[in-house]
Order: sequence, then structure tokens, then C-alpha cells
Amino acid sequence: MHKRAGLALVALLALTVGLVAQSTGVHPLSGRRFAQVMGYQGADWLERNERVEEERPDVALSALQLTAGAVVADVGAGSGYMTAPMAKLVGPSGRVYASDIQPEMLALLQQRIVRDKITNIVPVLGTIDDPKLPVNTLDLILMVDVYHEFQQPQRMLRRMHEALKPEGRLVLLEYRKEDPSIPIRPEHKMSVAEAKLEVEAEGFTLAKVENMLPRQHILIFTRR
Repeated sequence: MHKRAGLALVALLALTVGLVAQSTGVHPLSGRRFAQVMGYQGADWLERNERVEEERPDVALSALQLTAGAVVADVGAGSGYMTAPMAKLVGPSGRVYASDIQPEMLALLQQRIVRDKITNIVPVLGTIDDPKLPVNTLDLILMVDVYHEFQQPQRMLRRMHEALKPEGRLVLLEYRKEDPSIPIRPEHKMSVAEAKLEVEAEGFTLAKVENMLPRQHILIFTRR
């Protein structure tokens, strides 16, 4: 019980400290209120040791079956926690576009690129309505605990639809709203029904839902 309470407190603090100033909106289809974006001041939370156990990023990436030479994107890349292992999986002949709206996050990512001598990551400064990804180029776009924070989700999805190849996949990892015991604020969770309603309206089809992770859905959409 003590450990659970501690994790809940960490999550609460991380998601309320250093938030990007904004007024959140409501999705016109689902009625879901958009969560506030976590500011770069909370980047340490992205790198916390407990994340390995709580989110099992190795299992999540394995489920995506990334192949050598693939061109992929990590939208809301932050400090590059998921970007770097994606770069390793696609190999030198592949490429990872790392999009974020905060220059400070991209600066942290650049530090990782230099430190780890990674050559196949392309940092991209996006905006709240456009991740600035190349058109008709990507095999996969990944968003890890990011989509629920979009303030212009419909426009973002349209731009990502344009960036994917015809057979491309859009993948959301989101904390399960269906499970109230998961110690994350409700607005930072999503249900499968919410994600399906919102994303399918912008030209995607929910192809698969994986629940192999301790706390998150893996929602795999294909481009229509």
C-alpha cells in the first residue's frame, strides 16, 4: 500500500509541475477533456527508473515488430526515452523522426544523440496542430502517453495520416481509463472506446488492441 501511494504521488507531481501554460479544450466527438501538456521541467519523470517496471517499454517496442530499414516517427518524443531504442531497432539504414513542440525537450534529445553517438534520429520541432513530418514517408508513428495531451487532435491526426505510407501504422500507448486503480490522473488516461471514436474519424481503422503491458493499452491503427 505504501509503495502504491508513493507511485501515485510521483505521478501526480510529475503531471502538475512544469505544465505548459494553456487552456484545455474538449473533443467534439467523445466529449473528452484534453489533458495539459507536461512541460520540459518534468523531463526527469520520463527517465525515472521505475518506468521499466511500470510501462515495460521493451515489451511495447517488441510488439511493434520494427524492422531494419523502416522509417518511423516518435511524436511527443520528449527527451528521447523511446526514440533511442527505436533507432536501434530500425538500424543504420532506417530513420526515426523525433517530433516535439518544446525546443527544450529536443535539446535534451540532442544531448542523448551526441552522448550515445546515434546517427539515424532526426529531431523535428512541431506545433500544436502539425508534427511537421514528411508526407507519405513513414511506416509507423508512435505516441507514448501523448495523444491525450493534444490540444488539436483532429488536425494532428490529419497531418499524421498524410505522413504515413498507405500501409502505415499509427500506434498509441495510453494508460487504461477502464482501470481506476492505475495511479494516474483521469485526464491522462484513455479508454479504447474514446481512442477508437476519435482516431477512426480521421481516416484510420483500429486493427489491434494489445493489453500485455502493466498499465497501458497498445492501440494499433492502420491508415485507410
